[in-house]
Amino acid sequence: MVDRFIEVSLDKRGVSCTAKLLDDRAPVTCKAVWDALPLGGDVYHAKYARNEIYALVPPFAPEEPPLENPTITPIPGDLCYFTFSDTQLGTASYGYERQAKHQGRATVVDLALFYERNNLLINGDAGWVPGIVWGSVVDGLDRMADACQDLWRAGALGETLNFRRA
Repeated sequence: MVDRFIEVSLDKRGVSCTAKLLDDRAPVTCKAVWDALPLGGDVYHAKYARNEIYALVPPFAPEEPPLENPTITPIPGDLCYFTFSDTQLGTASYGYERQAKHQGRATVVDLALFYERNNLLINGDAGWVPGIVWGSVVDGLDRMADACQDLWRAGALGETLNFRRA
């Protein structure tokens, strides 16, 4: 199979990076994401997982992918796929406003970018939260990491995280 690449961007900040899909390790997830591109939405910075930004999008796969190429310790540049129920993301302690676009959906897909080291996917309410590693940033992670730090410090309001074919 020919290598496939996507652009991951923070559009308001004008920053993007390029990621390679890991078709050999997560073929079902990569196919589902590739077929659904472009994807994106309001960006959030993780509260618990540390150095992660993500967008919550409606489910788009014909069937949710199996837990292929799982991790609980993502490294810088990993793109991860998570599936949550509406109740898992419904508590106020997670910081989502009542008007958040994902509220009321039975299933929510979380597309995440990890931009720095020392991440651990554990949730105080639910325990371990393994994610599917489906892509790896191959260019521009330094610029994206700087923008993610700015997002953490200056705020995410009005910013979007987008995934497009490169």
